[in-house]
Amino acid sequence: MSRRNATLKAIIDVILYENPSTQDEIAKKLGITRRYVTKLLRPLIRKGVVKRAYMVDLQRFEEFADVFGEEVTSREYAGSFFIKELLRDMAGHVCKQLEKSFQALADYDKELADEALRMDYVTNHMHEKIRSSVDTAIAMNPYSEFGRAVVFTEIAYDLERIGDHSGIIANFTVKEAYPVDPEIMDYLRRMYETAVRMVKKAMKAFLNEKLELRDDVMKLEKEMHRIQRKALNCIATQMAETSFDKKERSTYYISLSRIVKTFERIGDISVEIVDTAVEFYMNIPRTTTPERFRRL
Repeated sequence: MSRRNATLKAIIDVILYENPSTQDEIAKKLGITRRYVTKLLRPLIRKGVVKRAYMVDLQRFEEFADVFGEEVTSREYAGSFFIKELLRDMAGHVCKQLEKSFQALADYDKELADEALRMDYVTNHMHEKIRSSVDTAIAMNPYSEFGRAVVFTEIAYDLERIGDHSGIIANFTVKEAYPVDPEIMDYLRRMYETAVRMVKKAMKAFLNEKLELRDDVMKLEKEMHRIQRKALNCIATQMAETSFDKKERSTYYISLSRIVKTFERIGDISVEIVDTAVEFYMNIPRTTTPERFRRL
């Protein structure tokens, strides 16, 4: 995307989500001149896509989607790619949060763990922004295709839950008195790598209508549970061989088991996301059977 189009997209983002009253206000928020704002908005104002002061006609904006290089899916509708862009950014942030949390665990780095925990504030803000954007879109035209956009709120909530699970991983490093045993860490690393792949594939399935990725996600889910069983067996073996002279040592193994469960839950959420994608694009209802019972 050219710098000009990137700036125009930023301007429209401000109009959609920050409700500016004047072009001066838009210019100040973005650190650019009012004249440049006027120049970029003039064609959209002339076409009636942007209305003073200042609103975007989302029903007409799809005419300009190609300006931003957006991939329009078979079920796309006007303006939805703005919310998808927010979801894409949130997914990237949550993956970085998960990466930092795991790296803190692997290195027993308390400062890095604190950084990962602070990232959760941004995750929560992103969730709230998406929820607010969907509410605004539906309120503008409750009888349009935007009624289906409530699904975007569900995906944002799923991503927020993954952020919460990342916090559990980071908290281990902050609170526990011992670093993770290398043998157990090997299993946790494999679970982490599997979880990240599941999240990325599930989000790609939803954002780009790549529904064929569901098979990949389900294969990774089986791998996740295979590693999980080995990890829990390893933890149980070490517990049986350990003397619990110190209270910290007993909580250490309980916390490790919780981390194993955390990676499993991230995998489960990824399955939920990809199932939501299938329902969203293909109108195939998701199963009401809880995921944990489907595995029995």
